[in-house]
Amino acid sequence: MTLEDLGFNKAISEHLKDNNLDSLDVARVIAEHKDRYTVKNHLGEYEAELLGNLRYTAADRSDLPAVGDWVAISQYDDAKAIIHAVVPRTSRLARKSVGKASELQLIATNVDFGLIVQSVNRDFNINRLERYLTICHDSKIEPIVVLSKIDLVSAEILNDLLFDLKKRLSGVPLFPISNQTGEGIDELKAALIRGKTYCLLGSSGVGKSTLVNILANQNLMTTGTISEKIDRGRHVTSHRELFVLENGILIDNPGMREVGIADASDGLESTFQTIGALARECRFKDCTHTTEVECAVLEALENDEIDRFSYENYQKMAREKEHFESTVAEKRRKDKDFGKMIRQVKNLKGSNKFRK
Repeated sequence: MTLEDLGFNKAISEHLKDNNLDSLDVARVIAEHKDRYTVKNHLGEYEAELLGNLRYTAADRSDLPAVGDWVAISQYDDAKAIIHAVVPRTSRLARKSVGKASELQLIATNVDFGLIVQSVNRDFNINRLERYLTICHDSKIEPIVVLSKIDLVSAEILNDLLFDLKKRLSGVPLFPISNQTGEGIDELKAALIRGKTYCLLGSSGVGKSTLVNILANQNLMTTGTISEKIDRGRHVTSHRELFVLENGILIDNPGMREVGIADASDGLESTFQTIGALARECRFKDCTHTTEVECAVLEALENDEIDRFSYENYQKMAREKEHFESTVAEKRRKDKDFGKMIRQVKNLKGSNKFRK
């Protein structure tokens, strides 16, 4: 295996040289386990931990290494290493943290494509697909939709689903597949590019781990049988992990029940291109497309020129984005006020000490 197989390129090499890190080895984070990491390069895999200074200078968790990151390392023991620095990311795939209104959760970094997997049975939900598209577009990552378990429905039902998808998700590559029969797998494999990084996204039980094994032509992941009660595969993936395949780099990702929207202005406009284009024709620049007069979006909705379900999903995600932004602004204000109070207390203590 070469570094290029892991996605190494000239930009990474130049960053290491410009920051005097070229005397260190370079590796890619392939797994994260709380405060420890597994990193990989052309020489092998290492269990790695952070240099103390790197940990303490991080503003928040997003500054620490994540699966997909390139890092500068030094080996200190057999298959053990210290992470000295994180190379700047070309992309950062993230969602709003579950239960934390003003925080982001990193999913993966340095991703080129998002492989959004959704099954045709109970998991099928176009609104959720648009959410995944939005976080991909906001991260400047190209989305690819993989419709799995097509062997579970009739050809007629599948054609209806594909018609609805192509209508709502215009221009997005779509691959209907069956992990059981192998239908569509060769087409998906042919679309993957060596050296590019793909992140699997989707709910639990849609067949992501099985798909990893099929694409790798070996059993890399433990897979669960389909539960008759809930009509989907059992959850087996518990952490993110990066695999190097013959025709691409794959990041497997635990199933996500929630896909929270954060700061996604660009993502929303790219996902809902028709609404975004119409919005530029509205009378008011800050039009919310709800009650305003001369709103081009509302006019198109009245004339059935845009899909009502897509419009409603757009509005829901736009409200989530605004709520996240206002919550972040409020947190920053409180942090600023708290910092100001701490400085005032320190100044007061200093002045009292001087009097004594």
